[in-house]
Amino acid sequence: MKKLITNVAVISCLAFTAQHFIAQKVVVNREVETTNDGKMLLGNQLKEQFLKAPYADWYVKEHDEYAIDQKAINDLKKEKINSYNITVFMGTWCEDSHRDFPRLMKILEEVKYPDNKLTIIAVNRKKESPTGDEGRYNIQKVPTIIVEKYGKEIGRIIEMPTTGYIERDLVNILKKDDQSVINEILK
Repeated sequence: MKKLITNVAVISCLAFTAQHFIAQKVVVNREVETTNDGKMLLGNQLKEQFLKAPYADWYVKEHDEYAIDQKAINDLKKEKINSYNITVFMGTWCEDSHRDFPRLMKILEEVKYPDNKLTIIAVNRKKESPTGDEGRYNIQKVPTIIVEKYGKEIGRIIEMPTTGYIERDLVNILKKDDQSVINEILK
């Protein structure tokens, strides 16, 4: 009887915990006011949020002026970038994010990347977000663009692209994934 009561108590506790996690909702488009930086986005964001003041001041200019590498765009389409998930950590206070985040958005628009496969997480100056996802992904610098397939990270761009172009770095990541698939088959 004691064992039955203990089991019921454990199951009830687990059910309550599971229900608690399921009931938690992720707040989207959170904006906070800071002493040093003024308005700042924090946590999960939708791309439309960057078209609002004060973020539009830097976002729209960089987005519209960026000249895309069309060959790399064609390669991204050929490599089926739309079948991958992308998570980007950025800071609305960060100059590198001001440069590369709008460029990434323009690239994704060009390849007609599905919004539901993109996660945008804004962090504070300590590289923290309300959900703590930065810890799971070991975020040290922003922006960080992470490419995943089937829940497994296949590559990331940290702070700035090594080729000088985000779209070229993304092509390299996808081609590296192709090579790892070939290597796995040949084993």
